[in-house]
Amino acid sequence: MPNNASPQAGEVDLRPLSARSVVLSLLLGLHPPELPVKDLVRGVEPFGIAGSTLRAALSRMVAAGDLRRADTVYGLSDRLLDRQRRQDEAVHPETLPWTDDWEMLVVTATGRGPAERAELRTELIRLRLAELREGVWLRPANLLRPLPDALGQVAERCTARPDRPARELAASLWPLDAWSRTGHALLAQVARARRPSDRFTAFAAVVRHLLADPVLPPELLLPDWPGEPLRAAYADYRVEVAEAVRVRGAGEVTEDARTRGGR
Repeated sequence: MPNNASPQAGEVDLRPLSARSVVLSLLLGLHPPELPVKDLVRGVEPFGIAGSTLRAALSRMVAAGDLRRADTVYGLSDRLLDRQRRQDEAVHPETLPWTDDWEMLVVTATGRGPAERAELRTELIRLRLAELREGVWLRPANLLRPLPDALGQVAERCTARPDRPARELAASLWPLDAWSRTGHALLAQVARARRPSDRFTAFAAVVRHLLADPVLPPELLLPDWPGEPLRAAYADYRVEVAEAVRVRGAGEVTEDARTRGGR
């Protein structure tokens, strides 16, 4: 059964706004991922989030280990920096020409508890592997990404060439039709979204969807696969948000200069 499941085909997984989600999205899209509190206040204004609400959220996020604070500047914690790296990889995955080889991971460790098994499963899905049967995971060997060293302690990595036709095998491992239809629905959603809050929620759903993209070789993809258009749309949106934050900041600096000049 395909395991990298998305919402039902054609459904768009839009989630409600919160101060925390807006702050994290703003910072996850920036390099370096940090902003002074005054820029964060301006950044969340288009989403109807008041300064007092933001400051309360920032305090909770620092206490929870989501953010670090240096004077009046807030940045992502180390844990969230890792999430930013994964998000960046989802938008711009590094691939290799496919030579028909498949990457296979066979879980060899025994005696692990449910929590350990669930953690390993989550990690393997994050690495864009799919489960052929219990303990056997594979994908086309077209991704340029290191595997965590710890995996070598619980699994054996192999290179395989299954007898089953590659397109048929890929279709059995991932819900390609559903992913594609949902991807096209997301492209339509972002195209018609005009309000900042609507664009934010739409692109947050785009990122979640890209994280579940199996990033298969072109010869295994369905026609009109929406992966690259989604990545391009999100990359443009990230530039748009970063520019908006910078423009608002520059506007305040200019206004301050005018005020000082008029004194």
